[in-house]
Amino acid sequence: MLSPDQLSPSDEEILDVLQGGRGTAPYIADEIDSSNGHVRNRLRRLEEHDHVTRVYEGLYELKTDPREEGDLDAF
Repeated sequence: MLSPDQLSPSDEEILDVLQGGRGTAPYIADEIDSSNGHVRNRLRRLEEHDHVTRVYEGLYELKTDPREEGDLDAF
């Protein structure tokens, strides 16, 4: 798990988008005005640290938000 101070500005923007629901790298990249490749790299890192889940190939959802206490599994 990452702590809030370990998040990049892009990570925070990605988490903000995923708080609204599932998303793909191209969708998120468009929403945060970034490149698909950069968003894919950040999503992989967030997935490695158990903050996002790949629901289907290329489709991600928020699992835990490192900026908040507790996790979203309870919902």
